[in-house]
Amino acid sequence: MELKHLRTNGAALCLACLLLSGCGAQDTNTSSQAADPASSAAAQTETPAAAPAEEKKAYVVVADDLSNLSLDNAETPVYDRYTLAQRREKGLTTALPAITPYKQGKVAYLTFDDGPDEKNTAAVLDILKQEGVKATFYVTGRNVRNFPDTARRIFEEGHALGNHSYDHDYNRLYASVGNYIEEMEQADEAIYELLGVRPLITRAPSGRMGNFTKAYEDAIAANGYVEHDWNVSSADTAPGNPTAQDFIDNISGQAVTDCVIILMHSSGGHEETVKAVPEIIRILRERGYTFGVVTPMTPQPW
Repeated sequence: MELKHLRTNGAALCLACLLLSGCGAQDTNTSSQAADPASSAAAQTETPAAAPAEEKKAYVVVADDLSNLSLDNAETPVYDRYTLAQRREKGLTTALPAITPYKQGKVAYLTFDDGPDEKNTAAVLDILKQEGVKATFYVTGRNVRNFPDTARRIFEEGHALGNHSYDHDYNRLYASVGNYIEEMEQADEAIYELLGVRPLITRAPSGRMGNFTKAYEDAIAANGYVEHDWNVSSADTAPGNPTAQDFIDNISGQAVTDCVIILMHSSGGHEETVKAVPEIIRILRERGYTFGVVTPMTPQPW
């Protein structure tokens, strides 16, 4: 498995790559890596062993044959160096192999849908940085294009980006399976154009329940996506002008299992969610949770 380290130095972004032992098959296809946007953005050099740990922002790149999805921790985002269109052109597999979820005691996954934006997502990122917590942001392709600096910040600060469709249009997404996959690929392209990688994790707008048929599930699997809904909801899209304390109470009452995937939103209009985040983190820590990012190996929430 390949591990990339990101480091910010002025305006330059350095990507350093090394092989992660003990996490499945090693990817030795370096020629294709040199041609992708992430490689052309900056030179890749060996990272000194003595580099300060706090400066390291790491993510895992899946092997060309997707054989190395055996990550045994909940802290490292996982991305693909290719879009689905590139995989098809190269004759590479798109379907993920069978994946064994990892188990790591009590883990909380803070997830934020519908961003990024330049206000609330940025404010959430400030809080997470202060608290030393990593989270997962399910972004729309349209907002990635509208707010590229915030999307890049999510990536560079070691959080996970997930695909939340291109424009969150229910009528288009759920008109047909073909439409749904097209929307996901369109969002992939927006993320890839900015960052040189694409996520493998997705979240269906409004969730899979009531929206997916078996045909949707089959298409998602065939195209190498792993869908995660949630088992704890802040209900921060509920009507009636709920407040930060409502969201804190909702999460506090539901966070009782070892694996909690928590639904929140960080787009425009979610200022009360931002206010709730510090107290949510405090409560979860008090209950013995650590914090992880969603990957293909994250257990499903049910």
